[in-house]
Amino acid sequence: MADPKPEQFKVIGSRVPRVDAIDKVTGHAKYGADYNVPGQLYGASKYSDYPHAKIIRIDTSKALALDGVRAVLTHKDIPGEKSFGAIHPHQMVLCSDKVRFFGDAVAVVAAETLEIAEEAVALITVEYEPFPVVTDPRAALESDSPQVHENGNLCFHHKVRKGDIADGFAHSDIVLEREYSTQRIEHSYIEPEAILVEPGENGGVTITGSLQNLYNIRRALSRVLNLPLNRIRLIQASLGGSFGGKDEVMSAICARGALLTLATGRPVKMVNSREDSMRESYKRHPYKLKYKVGASTDGTLQAMEITIHADAGAYSAMSPFVTWRSVVQATGPYIVPNVKTDVFAAYTNNCYTSAMRGFGSPQICFAAESLMDELAEALGLDPLELRLKNILKDNCSTATGQILSHKVSVGEALSNVTKGIEFGNIWKANRNKDNRSKIAKGIGLSCSYRGVSLGAEGTDAAGVAISIQTDGSAVVSCGLVDMGQGAATTISMVVAEELGISVDRIRFLSADTTSIPDSGPTVASRTSFMAGNAARVGAQELMKRIKPVAAEMLDCPDSSLIFSDNQIRSTIESVLDKSIFFGDLAAACFRKGISLFAHGWYKSPTTTWDEHTGQGDAYFTYVYAANLAEVEVDLVTGQVKVTRFVSSHDVGRTLNLNGAKGQIYGGVAMGLGYALLEDYAQDDGLPSLSNFDEYLLPTICDIPDIDIILIENPDSLGPFGAKSLGEPACELAAPAIVNAVANATGLRVRDLPLTLERVLLGKSLVRSGARGSTKSRSEKH
Repeated sequence: MADPKPEQFKVIGSRVPRVDAIDKVTGHAKYGADYNVPGQLYGASKYSDYPHAKIIRIDTSKALALDGVRAVLTHKDIPGEKSFGAIHPHQMVLCSDKVRFFGDAVAVVAAETLEIAEEAVALITVEYEPFPVVTDPRAALESDSPQVHENGNLCFHHKVRKGDIADGFAHSDIVLEREYSTQRIEHSYIEPEAILVEPGENGGVTITGSLQNLYNIRRALSRVLNLPLNRIRLIQASLGGSFGGKDEVMSAICARGALLTLATGRPVKMVNSREDSMRESYKRHPYKLKYKVGASTDGTLQAMEITIHADAGAYSAMSPFVTWRSVVQATGPYIVPNVKTDVFAAYTNNCYTSAMRGFGSPQICFAAESLMDELAEALGLDPLELRLKNILKDNCSTATGQILSHKVSVGEALSNVTKGIEFGNIWKANRNKDNRSKIAKGIGLSCSYRGVSLGAEGTDAAGVAISIQTDGSAVVSCGLVDMGQGAATTISMVVAEELGISVDRIRFLSADTTSIPDSGPTVASRTSFMAGNAARVGAQELMKRIKPVAAEMLDCPDSSLIFSDNQIRSTIESVLDKSIFFGDLAAACFRKGISLFAHGWYKSPTTTWDEHTGQGDAYFTYVYAANLAEVEVDLVTGQVKVTRFVSSHDVGRTLNLNGAKGQIYGGVAMGLGYALLEDYAQDDGLPSLSNFDEYLLPTICDIPDIDIILIENPDSLGPFGAKSLGEPACELAAPAIVNAVANATGLRVRDLPLTLERVLLGKSLVRSGARGSTKSRSEKH
């Protein structure tokens, strides 16, 4: 079906209230911790005392003797495999031989009350033999490093090879070498992990809770519980945020809760305290990045050599996929003819790392965009001028050799954020001032490109079920979940547009593994694209069935029918004054025995990847964006205030205008925290903090005015031309702020976050030369 013209859309692109808004603002939405049943027990986990140690003995006798305790389980009580993992199944549910990080669990308790469960946990004694710890990913790959896993500390190595890197540097007039680092980040969702496990039929279990990737969790439980998938039912409760953070940690908690339920025959509720959540949950990867770039005197990029070490922590989790996205996009949205990139993910005894909003992009965006500003300064160019000279364009080749056959809009995004200002003049004026005043002003740019959905990571498909009721309302469900990002509203809008009904006539159901097929994980900003396309397939199938009945009722050709505003009309002059209520049509179809249920399934286009060369069509399409930040820096205290922010994103087509703007507002806020405040610090594998009282997050007072400029270049592959936005909105905010601070102070800080101390000490770091050097070769040419 051809897409309507923008002016023909009735729902798509409009401002629609969230379908879950009323329940949430009135307190009727049920989150994981809100679920209770009579006779439930309360579960609690016993965590490791060390970040790396051999387990000698676990004594549960005192805990078992405590009145009110109904079960105390260790690894010996697991009927199936003791570990799980989507890529490397080595993450322990309850550790058996050794612990690998401070958040590992060694036992789990079920008791009549939470207080009794927590008291029982304190009574469990574990005898350990502490091992040396490794906390640096580069040190972890040395031959003499303590081994986190028996097969070594290398989790994964990705590479890209393009052109002749030596020749590229040989023909460069200037070569810069820089090192950058990023920190470990807590997801900081408001709702901690929570589940209610109930005994299911035929010896199975039913779990309701704060679940992001239900099917990943179900596969993990099948492995651990030694049960077939059809005996494990997972139901998504309303999620109080996730940002990618409720996957592997939920698999572990669900497995422990299910073990307790199977052992006791009673429901078990488990809700993490904030302290337990921060201790056990995975984080965003800290990266150590080394960039070497070569360019001509006019600014044309000739070569990039990049080496990145990512801290995977104790377990693989999603590290192989996170770092793969990094290797694909590490050069930024620029044409670079000669590229050599290596990304290593290494195991350490730190908290393990996995998916978080951005998925390997925030780290490389920070480094690549900082590098471009540094190169511009070395060449005597302004950062906008350098970027415009090298950005990706239509039909050009990426670092992985992919020809971009769609509309490439990096330049348009850069033009949008700098429109109406003389960026180069402002940037140079800030750079040249003597900073005698207490407050220094700065301006900074960043831009990015990002592959949509999973790409060559693996199979990418999703389904949406649509059931039209006989009153003309509809029920919609999907295997991808709404974790707060507004997916329920957006998918409902797609269905409403296709069927010609209003969004308020649609009820979107939370995901349930027994009612909808596996649609893969809710990650990679893929929900709008994949589920949107699947919703169109299902809705169009229903239209094929109901249109002939409508044509019969109006006595007109079905090609003349218009479905809109819950009514069906014809463009035929003789019946212009006639219309059918959508509910009447649905009832008529039902009486004729026509199925009003359809399941739309969409599989993404083919991608290719050569792991040996790092070449291929990594993603089927890309999104493009640019940001501009203006800051004020207090040169006495080092405090940074972001005063203005402009963000422009090519979304393909805006499906949900409120949702799109909300994603950008939230993404900028998260990027600001990443740039200036947040750091989940650890010392020798032990966390330096345990709650939000010590973990610095931006507040509403820190968020600047944000101007949003949406670009619409409809993509032929997307639903109504839409692509993605959730993660792009977050990934390039930090480098714009960092570049603005450098413009204000004349100091380049290459380590996130830009704390007060780093801003004030930046000059000594730069002048020492310890953080990299500039090598000019202009005299050779």
